[in-house]
Amino acid sequence: MDNVNHPEHYTAGKVECIDAIESAVEGLNGFEGYCIGNAMKYLWRWKLKGGIEDLEKSIWYTNRLIEYEKEKKGARK
Repeated sequence: MDNVNHPEHYTAGKVECIDAIESAVEGLNGFEGYCIGNAMKYLWRWKLKGGIEDLEKSIWYTNRLIEYEKEKKGARK
């Protein structure tokens, strides 16, 4: 096991978490990508590492992105 380059909690399954995140955030701005990437990371590893806390962290990043998008939309009015 390589905890630095390929941690077990990010490599379970056919696709490594970092590769999925890279594809998912393509074309997003920095903050959007940051929130999406973190939400994905915590969902990806929840069962193998952080349990319910990781699920809550994923929700936190998702909610933060929702608020960011609402603020942007309000600023355009």
